[in-house]
Amino acid sequence: MSLRPRDAYRHWHRITTRWADNDAYGHVNNTIYYQWFDTAVNAWLIGQGLLDIEHGDPIGLVVETGCRYAKPLSYPQDVEVGLAVETIGRSSVRYVIGIFGMGDVEAAAEGFFIHVHVDRTTRRPVAIPDAWRQAFEGIAATGG
Repeated sequence: MSLRPRDAYRHWHRITTRWADNDAYGHVNNTIYYQWFDTAVNAWLIGQGLLDIEHGDPIGLVVETGCRYAKPLSYPQDVEVGLAVETIGRSSVRYVIGIFGMGDVEAAAEGFFIHVHVDRTTRRPVAIPDAWRQAFEGIAATGG
């Protein structure tokens, strides 16, 4: 299985696995990867000043996500979550996310995460603000 290389990602977020992340088979359960996706994307948005959880408008709603797994990770292990923006639409953004064991060259997993930006009150799609679009363009995917 060929996953994107490390250099396809533009932003990195470090996560330490927890005891509870492992499942009965001794590796990180597949559901945890989706938590890591959510954490990496939202940490980047907060760091860019784009996400105000209580009062922000617009807000991004997850409409689709997926993941391909290549090799297991286990507690105790630090992981690096690579993030890039693959596609920017009128109201949507598709992120690509790579999960790597600390210092590993090859990804353990690769996923995607799609946000549709909506009005906080009406929940109807709205155009991505220009400043947000520029931030997304700043982490546009390379390679892959």
